[in-house]
Amino acid sequence: MAVLKVIEVLANSDKSWEDATKKAVKEASKSVKNIRSVYVKEQSGIVNDGEVTEFRVNVKITFEVK
Repeated sequence: MAVLKVIEVLANSDKSWEDATKKAVKEASKSVKNIRSVYVKEQSGIVNDGEVTEFRVNVKITFEVK
């Protein structure tokens, strides 16, 4: 039986929500091993002069505890 743990991570990108999600996983993987999945809980953005200039995500990352 595997034991899984979930952490919540916030990340941002000036490109896209997908890029912000990838950044969240990449940063988490520096200190968390055995990442199994990522769930995008929330998406938001910052708008300046009618343009989205920052994409933000709140993700849940699931990893196996060994």
